[in-house]
Amino acid sequence: MIAYVTGASSGIGRGAAVRLAADGAKVVLLGRDQSRLDKAAAECGPDAVTAAFDVTDASTVDTVLPELLARTGPPGVVVHAAGQTVVGSLDSLTAEQWHRQLDVNLTGIHTLNRHLWPAMLPAGGAIVLVASTASFAAFPQDAAYVASKGAVLALTKAMALDGAPAGIRVNAVCPGFIRTPNLEGYFDAQDDPAAAAAGAAAAAPLGRMGTPADVAAAIAFLASPDARFITGASLLVDGGLMAKVPTA
Repeated sequence: MIAYVTGASSGIGRGAAVRLAADGAKVVLLGRDQSRLDKAAAECGPDAVTAAFDVTDASTVDTVLPELLARTGPPGVVVHAAGQTVVGSLDSLTAEQWHRQLDVNLTGIHTLNRHLWPAMLPAGGAIVLVASTASFAAFPQDAAYVASKGAVLALTKAMALDGAPAGIRVNAVCPGFIRTPNLEGYFDAQDDPAAAAAGAAAAAPLGRMGTPADVAAAIAFLASPDARFITGASLLVDGGLMAKVPTA
């Protein structure tokens, strides 16, 4: 099985690539930083393939993806994990910040999907999008991220309907507070980063932040034959965060 993973140089994407490789997949790691991709690929076995580009650069994607697919063959699994957080309320964000957030978290899925989807059509497969608890409930000072992740969850359902006749299953994982460089950047943008991190760790009923491996396990399940009758679904990986009624 061939698995394409975006955002594979760090965080959840890297965790997913490592887990899928451990489960026997030949992993194609996509990200912006070649050196970090190489380090991640070293954990994915000798058959791992890397390609460094920005998912928001449509012209580069249109050049690189057809060549890459011709070399690797069509994927049976695709994980869309590329993402970032631009902190700020809607009124405080510049047009550039707003569009950058949506381009990375949402439009990049479309840009890659125009090549990956046709490659999957003959044999089907599984696609997993990385949404968020922010797909269901908002965080303050995080307007663009919340909007993008809400859209990712809606897109998951639309893609699932379009893929069903061809045997392409499309699901989403919705992580809570997962200890990644992206989350660290969000904490660093707060007035008291240490307090923000401590609050995140205490927020989940399980009493800790999650790890990329926690999310990767859920991704591996949704990508596996064990999930063969699951499509259009969202799986919370949040330590119980969304099950909890806030109390003082």
